[in-house]
Amino acid sequence: MHIDPYIVLGGAIVGLLVGMTGAGGGALMTPMLILLFGVAPTAAISSDLVASVVMRPIGASVHLRARTVHRRLVILMASGSVPAAVLGSYLLSRLGHARSDVREIELILGLALLAGSAAMVVRYALDRRAGGERDEQLHELTPRPFVTVLIGILGGLMVGMTSVGAGSLMVVLLLFIYPSISAKQLVGTDLTQAVPLTLAAAIGSLLFGHVEFGLTGSLILGSVPAVFLGSLLSSSVPDRYIRPVIAFVILASGLKYVGLGPVVLGWTLVVVLLLGAGFVTHELRSGRERATERSSRVLH
Repeated sequence: MHIDPYIVLGGAIVGLLVGMTGAGGGALMTPMLILLFGVAPTAAISSDLVASVVMRPIGASVHLRARTVHRRLVILMASGSVPAAVLGSYLLSRLGHARSDVREIELILGLALLAGSAAMVVRYALDRRAGGERDEQLHELTPRPFVTVLIGILGGLMVGMTSVGAGSLMVVLLLFIYPSISAKQLVGTDLTQAVPLTLAAAIGSLLFGHVEFGLTGSLILGSVPAVFLGSLLSSSVPDRYIRPVIAFVILASGLKYVGLGPVVLGWTLVVVLLLGAGFVTHELRSGRERATERSSRVLH
């Protein structure tokens, strides 16, 4: 089994971001493997899933200790996502290895990544509209079983076929259904339900023969200690500084997979960066003005 030090480093970077922000590792890990290391899409997806079986429990354990996990929601989502993940892995295997089939996988992956990127923007808009306060306690939450199971099914299919969906996409769907609960609590709940979900998807990948064990071992060596460190740091580093970077990476990967050429992709990302920089500058200026106004009211 060959261990690639560059993949170990890439896995560590993604693992650190997952631990710090709760964003789905598949949205970052799989594109990194395909775009930077030339790994075939089916092998990248399946190896990422198997590595996530080892990585995700680390983040989930941190949230369980912090009491930010709604166990009833975990059960409901897992009841839909686990069988759907196995089905997704089977559908992935049926696509085969032909060039046209690989293109189908890339298109599915691209659409999933774009949906995840849009979901993060929508999530931010919802938090802004709510004044940034999502403080309903876990014991006060009344689960909606049917819709929650449907979210699990959608996320399970997405994870089984692309390894994307257990983080950003599923979290934002839950935010629509449970708008008053804090995002941090939803991330903790989603990370916990993702443990059996990724296990089921990984079993499906092992059964259908896509996993490269050298690649998987490299990912585990890098991502596991990094996700633990990232989880420890997440209590002191606000995720608002990290999530824009993740959203940008997800967007760039999604645009690449849906078929944008290098030149068009490059200019599109330049425009997105400029718009993002302008938005961040506006937000920082507004934040300073609000802080100045609050200080003036206190003094007077």
